[in-house]
Amino acid sequence: MSCIEVADVSLKFRLYHDKTPNLKDYVLHFFKSKARNNFTDFWALKNVSLTIQRGDRVGIVGHNGAGKSTLLKTICRIYTAQSGQVRISGRVAPLIEIGAGFNPEFSGRDNIYFSGSILGYSKDELRRLEAGIIEFTELQEFIDTPVKYYSTGMYMKLAFAIATAVHPEILILDEVFAGGDASFIEKAKKRMAEFIDKASIMVCVSHDMELLKSLCNRVIWLDHGQVKADGPPEQIIAEYLAGR
Repeated sequence: MSCIEVADVSLKFRLYHDKTPNLKDYVLHFFKSKARNNFTDFWALKNVSLTIQRGDRVGIVGHNGAGKSTLLKTICRIYTAQSGQVRISGRVAPLIEIGAGFNPEFSGRDNIYFSGSILGYSKDELRRLEAGIIEFTELQEFIDTPVKYYSTGMYMKLAFAIATAVHPEILILDEVFAGGDASFIEKAKKRMAEFIDKASIMVCVSHDMELLKSLCNRVIWLDHGQVKADGPPEQIIAEYLAGR
């Protein structure tokens, strides 16, 4: 059974204030910094606990720097928490940084195999899925063009189509529709509805409140790395918009 459990998770980052561009500056900086701290620690996540069950479509809202993307990356094990635990049951398909799994010198077709292998698809699976992925993207005339020439919207289409070619058990999205056109967003929403109907999980970060209302059955409001509210989309989004 697909499930995400985040138990009392905290994650701290350190911000350095002084730049040390060369060796001379580094040496001077080293001795000066003995007398004072040149960094600030801040908690990107602080004691976050939540459980997401199969069938949940969860939106995450919050101001810039609230910890939304950090939470997704912690769930995907890109970041390791200082304390607490993240437990995942199910195959995760992360769409966090569009095209991050692409080789820019490879064509779109080659990246289906390259990025698909990173997501855990076998070569045989990808051969079987290739035609359907290309059809869904509507990028037929550009599929053999190196992706370094793709627009943000084209990257998004290809990455989304690859990640959802096989119904993922858990789909993690971070502003994935920001560069997409309206017709493709509608297609993507329909595809997500299909895999949710098959008892999967979706977790989505977006600044598009109407999109979250249409996709989600639950919204979590993060504020300075902590869960401020968690509940029905209409209610939580209204509270967030009123209180930000």
